[in-house]
Amino acid sequence: MSRKSALVIAPGRGTYNKEELGYLQRFHADKVALFARFDQQRQAQGQESIRALDGAERFSLSKFTRGDNASALIHSCAYGDFLSIDQNQFDVVAVTGNSMGWYTALACAGAVSAEDGFTIVNTMGRLMQEALIGGQLIYPFVDENWQPIPGKKQDVLDLIDAIDGLYLSIDLGGMLVLAGTKEALVEAELRLPVVQERFPMRLQNHAAFHSPLQNPVADLGRNLLGADLFRSPKLSMIDGRGHCWMAHGAEPVQVHDYTLDHQVVEPYDFTKAIQNGLREYCPDVLIILGPGKTLGGAVAQSLIDCNWQGLSSKQDFLDRQKSDPIVLSMGMEGQREMVTG
Repeated sequence: MSRKSALVIAPGRGTYNKEELGYLQRFHADKVALFARFDQQRQAQGQESIRALDGAERFSLSKFTRGDNASALIHSCAYGDFLSIDQNQFDVVAVTGNSMGWYTALACAGAVSAEDGFTIVNTMGRLMQEALIGGQLIYPFVDENWQPIPGKKQDVLDLIDAIDGLYLSIDLGGMLVLAGTKEALVEAELRLPVVQERFPMRLQNHAAFHSPLQNPVADLGRNLLGADLFRSPKLSMIDGRGHCWMAHGAEPVQVHDYTLDHQVVEPYDFTKAIQNGLREYCPDVLIILGPGKTLGGAVAQSLIDCNWQGLSSKQDFLDRQKSDPIVLSMGMEGQREMVTG
């Protein structure tokens, strides 16, 4: 039986929650040596090990959502998942990610080694947490059937232009993530109508990622993380502009410069990354690495937005998933087994 081509997607912050506690132990007990090497870096920085965090008796929101803990945990789970994909079933044609997931995509693609990929994630997570500049909130512009609400997206973009210190952070399927100063976010919350009884939603322990407010963090990151960490990738990658970096052809210095400059301080267009990945590589399936399962909605909304293979609504997507799944989330029971064999 021929292998299915797959676009692999790495998750960003906010995907390791109470349900994910113990994820490394449950699914990656065979990768102890890899995580031990990651933890050597953590211990050298005086940080709690990822294995101790994952093995905690209970989940603490304040502890596990900190950038210096969340980034390392999520990356380790996601990279472990990538290594668990059944290569006999799937031919990975490209990798991408959401926000912090770009760092994981670099490691998956071989643009950095496993250890250097962890260095990048752990360093940037620590720098973000230490600076903790601004914050983020999330707001939808589609209805509950994932249909665009006429004019809603433009209304939010107009609001960004109207409030000083407010920025577009991530275009995330049917939602926009806004970044800003504390004052700008409060103003936005007052001016955005409450929808679905929970939005606008402030994201806990998130800084103003992908905005000019992160320039100091980007400067520190470039000083600590040199271009010598990077190499030509073995797999193609799609970044947060939707730009495709070709396997064996991408210049390491250019990938480094994008990763520690534009990727940190400019908006991240996850929707475009997914859609350009579809158009460029025409994968049979999209595999979302764990932990968590919240990214599936944004991926599906990105498919619907471009009417990929005739998908035009949430119900279309759900029907397709029942008959011939196009999105496989490794954080979901049942779908994980389809990926790992």
